[in-house]
Amino acid sequence: MAKKIVSAKNLRKVYGDNEVVKGISFDVEEGEVFGILGPNGAGKTTTLEMLEAIRPIDGGKAILDGINVAEDPESVKRVIGVQPQAAAFQDKQKLTEIIEMFAAAYGERVNAMDFLKDVQLADKANSYAESLSGGQRQRLSIAVAIVHSPKVFFMDEPTTGLDPQARRNLWELVQHIQSKGVTVIITTHYMEEAELLCDRVAIMDDGKIIALDTPKQLIEDLLKKGFKKHEQVQQANLEDVFIDLTGKALRD
Repeated sequence: MAKKIVSAKNLRKVYGDNEVVKGISFDVEEGEVFGILGPNGAGKTTTLEMLEAIRPIDGGKAILDGINVAEDPESVKRVIGVQPQAAAFQDKQKLTEIIEMFAAAYGERVNAMDFLKDVQLADKANSYAESLSGGQRQRLSIAVAIVHSPKVFFMDEPTTGLDPQARRNLWELVQHIQSKGVTVIITTHYMEEAELLCDRVAIMDDGKIIALDTPKQLIEDLLKKGFKKHEQVQQANLEDVFIDLTGKALRD
């Protein structure tokens, strides 16, 4: 039986009279990709920020790798990696220097080129962050977030605004990170992305978890209720056509 590396019990967050996370509970197993889905305002990002020890927990308890998040936030931050929605880097710093600086913040010395190769940025090693495209900046933000070999990696809507090639490349990067034994917790508005990447998903709405299971099981449960699509299901979609015609290679 897989180890539970993250456990949330009756987790709550309140702003004034507004309870935005309403006593949710879930476990994340070590080595899985766990998705948190939901419409805007559902409480997804707030949930991530509580688990990351960025935002105070107002009720319930969160345990990450055996650490009580509320009681020992500094220890939590040493074993997690966080890729924010919008990454910001210091101007006039080469990519190798950025990698080395982030590693030093964790007391680590690393080979920056190894990390840049992992995210397909080796050819940009001597470039400045400000010259990177959106997709390149996302990949750099992943590289700096894993320089200290985190046990849990948080990604908040990582492919928003990326073109199809960059999005599919990032999917492969997530799978590569998982293959190293890292647990990934991701929020996304792209259902195709969640279905492809996630071992299990929690669907949130109005601060509550309303479903939690594997994507396959959730789909099967819907079909058992008699759900039928009104259009014919095709073996390919327009994005597949786009990738086939323009190529899979990144256009950085």
